[in-house]
Amino acid sequence: MTVALVAGCKAQAVDSDGKAQPIRISPTKTDAGGGGQDGPAEKPGTERASTPKPAPKAPPKTLLAPGQRSDQVRELQARLREVEWLYEDPSGTYGEATTTAVKGFQEKRGLPATGTTDTVTWQRLLAMTHEPTKYELYSGGGIPPSKPAKACLTGRVLCISKESRTLSWMIDGRTVSTMDVRFGSQGTPTREGTFTVYWKSRHHVSTLYDSSMPYALFFSGGQAVHYSTDFAATGYTGASHGCVNVRDEQKIASLYAQVRKGDKVVVYK
Repeated sequence: MTVALVAGCKAQAVDSDGKAQPIRISPTKTDAGGGGQDGPAEKPGTERASTPKPAPKAPPKTLLAPGQRSDQVRELQARLREVEWLYEDPSGTYGEATTTAVKGFQEKRGLPATGTTDTVTWQRLLAMTHEPTKYELYSGGGIPPSKPAKACLTGRVLCISKESRTLSWMIDGRTVSTMDVRFGSQGTPTREGTFTVYWKSRHHVSTLYDSSMPYALFFSGGQAVHYSTDFAATGYTGASHGCVNVRDEQKIASLYAQVRKGDKVVVYK
C-alpha cells in the first residue's frame, strides 16, 4: 500500500489497484502524561494527598479553683456579686459559696458546671460586668491602709483615712493596730483635720439621736470614734451622723483602753 496526496493536501492510503483506503489515526494526546480530557495521569507509585483534619480544640484552661486565695479570687467574687450570683462580701478565698456561685453562673449559660473558673467562664463574666472598684473589692472591709498623713508620724495618733476607710492607732510613726471604719453621710459629714481626744465615755448614749455609742472617744464637738452595732451588722450600706464608726468590738475595746485624753486625732482624705 502506498500513500497518495489528494485535493486538500490530505494524505490517504491506496492499495495496489489504486483504491483509497481510510487512514486510522490515534487519538491526539493532550500532554505527555497521556491523561486525555480527564487531566494528567498520576505517576506510578504516587497517592493523592488527603485533606488534613482540623486539630481538636484544647480544653479551657483552669484559672481559679476551690481552695485558692488571691486578689484575682477577690475580683471573681466581686464580679459574681455584680450579676447577683454571690451575696457574701469578697474575701479572696475560693470557698464553698464561691464554688456554688460559679456553678450556677456556668449552668445558666450552658457551660460545663464544674465550679472551677476556666478561661471561657472568666471571659463570659468579664463581658457581663464592670471592673470592680476598691470599695466593691473590699465591701466587707479590710482595705489596706492608705499612706499615713504627715501629721500621723509623730506622737500618739488616731490616724483616720477616708480614702481607705481605716483607722490606724500609731505611736511615733509605728502602727500598733488597724481597723475598718465608716463615716458620716453627705448631709452629716465627718470633719477633716487635726484634733485631740477631749473626752472618753465607755457606755455613752447620744442625747441627740438616742443611740448607743460604746467606747466613745470624742474629738470634735459631738463627733467621736465609737463602736457601732449597725456597722457590724450592715457594713457600708449605712452611714453615721458624723462619727467615726468601728465595727470590730474587740479592737475598739483595746483601743479605748490605750488612748488617753489629749492624744491626737487626724482625719484626712
